[in-house]
Amino acid sequence: MWRSDEVENEEEFDLPTLSNSIATKNISNPLFQAKSKSAKKSTVKFVVDCTAPVDDKVLDIASFEKYLNERIKVEGKTGNLSQCNVVISRDRTKITVASPQDLGFSKRQLKYLSKRYLKKQQLRDYLRVIAASKNSYELKYYQITAGDDEEAEE
Repeated sequence: MWRSDEVENEEEFDLPTLSNSIATKNISNPLFQAKSKSAKKSTVKFVVDCTAPVDDKVLDIASFEKYLNERIKVEGKTGNLSQCNVVISRDRTKITVASPQDLGFSKRQLKYLSKRYLKKQQLRDYLRVIAASKNSYELKYYQITAGDDEEAEE
């Protein structure tokens, strides 16, 4: 161990600096450039397709959009959509949630809130939320024809 009073001149020690290892890397390296191009902010869009219940006038899509606006959590807080650039839009039968890629918005949260909305509207016994593709959900009616055959035989 050395004491600070023994060494009066600190320039005698050669300490490694970050400039020697990181800052002198060649930026013209193709791998380095590929990372900077992919660092652009891209958006992820999640779609909830409510075609069947909206066409049958079972579900009000405007109230569903309002429910999602009030309840979606971004960075652990509700009502934090506009600060984090999360946009909810709707067509006649579809609701689209667009969020930045780096935010890490969860598709699972959309399913959870859709199920809660259906439960609140007392539609959960008739509709279910199904993943139609990687970035979309679909509201479908339950198929209840199999149960009717068994009751008729008894």
